[in-house]
Amino acid sequence: MNKVGSEALDLARQVAAGAVGLNVDVVVCPPSPYLQVVADTLSASNVCVGGQDCHALTNGAHTGDVSAAMLGDVGCRYVVVGHSERRIDHGEDDSTIRSKAEAAWSSGLTAIICVGESQAERDQGQTLARISAQLESSVPKSANAANTVIAYEPIWAIGSGVTPTLENVQEVHSHIRMYLGITHSSDMAEQVRVLYGGSVKPDNARELLALADVDGGLVGGASLDANGFLAIAQSTIGAME
Repeated sequence: MNKVGSEALDLARQVAAGAVGLNVDVVVCPPSPYLQVVADTLSASNVCVGGQDCHALTNGAHTGDVSAAMLGDVGCRYVVVGHSERRIDHGEDDSTIRSKAEAAWSSGLTAIICVGESQAERDQGQTLARISAQLESSVPKSANAANTVIAYEPIWAIGSGVTPTLENVQEVHSHIRMYLGITHSSDMAEQVRVLYGGSVKPDNARELLALADVDGGLVGGASLDANGFLAIAQSTIGAME
């Protein structure tokens, strides 16, 4: 919930200009009031647009909500579901998130499904168990690498300036792939993109993105500055070299 109209457009234009020639997938997810104007601004660029959330139903009496069909209609290709702030602020549970992912697919969107543990869960050694439970209940059985992206966001690291150790991040990402290999398929586990989110910044992006099982970043606060966001995108290329 950042930026008003002129600021959102300015940021979108700066990101589009800086992303020219970048051989990575760049997606921006502005607040819903600005989706149409941002999508129009980015329509001729290599930057895609996504929604920050969607409702599980196509339409109905759900004041204030936005359907996946509406997102697709204004030019979105992605939608984030299950972000920790939605889980906490709006009480969303795993079954709700699973339904939202299925709604996203039905409207031709790729679902970015978020999972992550709290500080208390990490302190109690429950990180991997928590991630497994969320994957089991939040990721539909028909998920595959074409319609789904998984984002790991340790809740305690979001906006805190604190990041897990590289070993911690790799352990969780490796566990995500292992678990999806059991619940879905080896192809899903190998091919699905697993993003890291949690205080991703220009100065730590390259080492995070160089980890074996990290395929990109779910960028929060750093995405509000075009130069910082583009530096992270550039780090993705550097990490692959």
